[in-house]
Amino acid sequence: MRKHVKHILSVITILSVTIVFSQKRDKDTINTGVIDVVKPYTPSISDAFKVKEIPSLDDETTENKKDVKYNIFSFPVASTFTPAKGKAAVVEKRKPLKLYDNYATIGVGTYTTILGEVYLNHAISRNESVGGYVSHNSSQGGIDGVSFDDNYSISKINLNYATRLRDLSWNVEAGFKQQRYNWYGVPESFINTAINDNIDEEHSFYDAHFGGDISFEDTYINSGSFFFRRFGDNQGSGENRFSASTKIDIPVNREEISTTFKFDYLKGSFDRDYFDNEELKYGNFIISASPTYEMKQDDLTVNVGITAAYLRDSESKESKFYIYPNVTATYRLVNDILIAYGGIEGELNQNSYFDFASENPFVSPDLGSNQGDLSLGIIPTDQQYNAYVGLKGKLSSNMSYNISGLYKAERNKALFKNNDITLMADQPYSYGNSFGVVYDDVDTYGVAGEINVDVNRNFKLGIKAEYFSYSTDDEAEAWNLPDFKGSLFLDYQINEHWFTGANLFYIGERKDQYFLNDGITVASPFTVVLDSYFDANAHLGYHINDQISVFAKANNIANNAYQRWQNFPVQSIQFLAGATFKFDF
Repeated sequence: MRKHVKHILSVITILSVTIVFSQKRDKDTINTGVIDVVKPYTPSISDAFKVKEIPSLDDETTENKKDVKYNIFSFPVASTFTPAKGKAAVVEKRKPLKLYDNYATIGVGTYTTILGEVYLNHAISRNESVGGYVSHNSSQGGIDGVSFDDNYSISKINLNYATRLRDLSWNVEAGFKQQRYNWYGVPESFINTAINDNIDEEHSFYDAHFGGDISFEDTYINSGSFFFRRFGDNQGSGENRFSASTKIDIPVNREEISTTFKFDYLKGSFDRDYFDNEELKYGNFIISASPTYEMKQDDLTVNVGITAAYLRDSESKESKFYIYPNVTATYRLVNDILIAYGGIEGELNQNSYFDFASENPFVSPDLGSNQGDLSLGIIPTDQQYNAYVGLKGKLSSNMSYNISGLYKAERNKALFKNNDITLMADQPYSYGNSFGVVYDDVDTYGVAGEINVDVNRNFKLGIKAEYFSYSTDDEAEAWNLPDFKGSLFLDYQINEHWFTGANLFYIGERKDQYFLNDGITVASPFTVVLDSYFDANAHLGYHINDQISVFAKANNIANNAYQRWQNFPVQSIQFLAGATFKFDF
């Protein structure tokens, strides 16, 4: 017990010393001044009261609102209407057509006509393909009233290869073509002379060509192409032509000027000219550039540019520079219903023996005696300007129209004209049965109208009419240019198996020169008017299945032995029947 009391006293003594020391320390450091703490008044929502919108009234005179009850007096109405169940409209589905990559056609007809075509195409891979085309069309002739062979044949073959890569695509093609015609259009007054001279009236052409083109994606160079052709005949005439072009977008002040560059080279010769046994050579090359800037604002689109061309004649060693306008515009007056368009353009057009023979296969192998200065040979046509205006649009969703007018000024325009008659046995084309080319300055005025009807995918119809008026400088007439052209085409898929179509065309009057023979000499030529003519052609076919079809054609249904070229009547009504077979490898 004494031990415990001792411990308790010790603890009390320690605590007393601690308190005294603390008081002394505090007394030394803390200021005993008075501190007043002031707290700002902060009102709370509980201190406000809200005035009631409707006060409580404790008034004996205040009446309580009466309860109003609304009752609707409804009664059932008898009805016999029973709505029909909805039914989806039935859409007639057309059986998808099986498309084939190849076909072969053969046909035979009157005048011992033979037609054959084979088209082949094979996909080497997803991006590559190779194809070919072979055709033959011939007739043994037999036109009434013709004393010379009037047969003809056209045979051609073509091969092509195409490939498409990520940023570009290109293709190349090569072909060969052989044509045979006859100068059978000898005027009646010279037939006996030509028979006695035992003329060889056959004239054949050959054509070998090679070309290709390339197009780019997302580059300033859009496309490029080249083409080479060797053309000649069995009379010692021949020419080479090479052309190349490229289209480039040239950036100028954040704008792009679309520019087309062209190069056209022509070189050829005729074995002799019409009167003298001297070789006639011709040749030139043309370099041109056509920059164009396109401007668009709302419904107006305008293309403004020029064409600059340089001509170098390799025979005369002369050069010339040309500048042409190149401006076009379109304006949508009423959406797609009424669109106005117009423009004024010009260019230097390269002429060639191939072009002349393709348009008129009865040309002489020296292009005749009508050139005046034979040293001209073949020269380009300077189309100074071609100004035109028009309206086009849609009359309905399946009918469109186009109405236009033009004025064209051409210098050194090539015109076909009946050759002078010289009656030379070594020139079977000198009996009034061939055509030459004469150059003159020609102004052309024209109006045209066109309507196209596409009722559905089974019926298509097109009608076009054109009227022309010509003004010449040196020549008495615009030889062999028609004053009117009209055409109509029709294509109708009758049902799944039957199909038919037709095309009709009308060519107005043309003018040429004509010669008379008094028995001793050849009279001076005079102008003759060639009658207008109408030609109607139709065909009817039947699809036996997806691969085999048979057809029948009738040409020159009006049975009119008209003359497209003076003294050259065409075959009367012709019939042709054949079949087509489609296939895949």
